[in-house]
Amino acid sequence: MIARGTRNRRVGRLAGLGAGALAVVTLLAGCDVGSAVDGFGWPQGGITPQANRMYDLWIGSAIAALAVGALVWGLIFWCIVRYRKRGDELPVQTRYNMPMEFLYTIAPILVVCVLFYYTAVIQTDVDKTRPNPDVVVEVVGFKWNWQFNYRDGTGADANTVASTLGSTDVIPVLVLPTGKRIRFEETSKDVIHSFWVPELLFKRDVFPGNIRNEFEVASIEQEGRYVGRCAELCGTYHSMMNFELRAVSPEKFDQFLAAKRDGASTPEALSAIGEPPLATTTKPFDTKRDAANFNPSSGK
Repeated sequence: MIARGTRNRRVGRLAGLGAGALAVVTLLAGCDVGSAVDGFGWPQGGITPQANRMYDLWIGSAIAALAVGALVWGLIFWCIVRYRKRGDELPVQTRYNMPMEFLYTIAPILVVCVLFYYTAVIQTDVDKTRPNPDVVVEVVGFKWNWQFNYRDGTGADANTVASTLGSTDVIPVLVLPTGKRIRFEETSKDVIHSFWVPELLFKRDVFPGNIRNEFEVASIEQEGRYVGRCAELCGTYHSMMNFELRAVSPEKFDQFLAAKRDGASTPEALSAIGEPPLATTTKPFDTKRDAANFNPSSGK
């Protein structure tokens, strides 16, 4: 009778596990996992030395977390199988195992200390600014667009030598050279925004008032076009507050600035150096929509 009761309980547990697995599969069948599978949520690398160091830290942290998770889950399932109830007899209780308790105490502390050390070192490097950068850009955020001012020095007293301003119809293009140290000085005209280019693996909040948030990149390592976004909820059209970072050679950058100083618009200056005159990674959005003229079927 005892053996039959044990067998029935075992069958009941297996049936319960099967039903739970079926429920999970059913729920996941209605999910769009395409974006999660693409890269499995891992960052795709960066375009600056700081981004590469942050990428290495992220990968190392993820590997450490996966290793700890695999160990913990392995021990849990091993205990479930090895020490499952087989009868009414109370199993031997194990306690006061000092070597194991010492290991369980020291190992997590060591993991946290190692992660803290590398995080502190890389964060210090990312936040460090050095004197005499090659290029200084003042980033001005406002609802709901961007203005990029190329400056002849650092600080609020420096002069603007060229500027790029976004509008409802034109995405602002921030043109920067490769291989040069670049300082970003950020300020806002209204509310808090956030300057974010995913390929930098970094974002920095843009504050109103007299606060000038600063950061540097040692260099941009490859030419290309990269979409930038506001990453701080700032109002109605926050999701439409995009820009494009255009990384070009130092020679093209100098020609671009010269054209801007001569009075050319940003599209004209881009065309003069053989670049597409308008943003290619994102497009303008109509910010004049309201309930009266919004047509869901057309998406406009």
